Amino acid sequence: MYNLWMFHACTLFVNMFGCLAWFCVDTSHGVDFGLAMLWFLLFTPCSFVCWYRPLYGAFRSDSSFRFFVFFFIYICQFGVHVLQSIGIVGWGTCGWIAALTGLNNNIPVGIIMVLISALFTALSVGSLIMFKKVHALYRTTGASFEKAQQEFATGVIWLSAHIVESSTKRLKMCSECVGFHNSLLFPRPPVPL
Repeated sequence: MYNLWMFHACTLFVNMFGCLAWFCVDTSHGVDFGLAMLWFLLFTPCSFVCWYRPLYGAFRSDSSFRFFVFFFIYICQFGVHVLQSIGIVGWGTCGWIAALTGLNNNIPVGIIMVLISALFTALSVGSLIMFKKVHALYRTTGASFEKAQQEFATGVIWLSAHIVESSTKRLKMCSECVGFHNSLLFPRPPVPL
């Protein structure tokens, strides 16, 4: 999975330069270059945090809930990979539609874009293969949707109780601190005897 994540990051990086080349040839595609930079800067760390780390945590702790988080996010990521390989013009990717449009304007840039389209297609296929492999491994762990719901419920209850306890302690400390500072700022007059 790490190799697929690295391939994902490298493809987005190369896509950025493909869109830059397209922008240099046809200045009306500045939006594509800007979005390509955004996708690289946004999707690279987000993919690491949102689907690589949950999968690592799921295998490490055998957590059904983390598997379901991974599956949900990775299905969305697979959809993004398919859209990137299609390459709708104006969406910041050098997919097949954009590459064929680029071939009409400039042959060398079009060839670069076709190669990037092939990378996005390979990324989509690799994502599907890895999804099937992870799902097969998930089925061997004995995890289930009911187990994920139970893990989520116990995690939320523990987190909620922990937050309430911590907040109560902090509020008590703050009220004692405010009372002490108020006694320094506004001392009580001495009581006559």
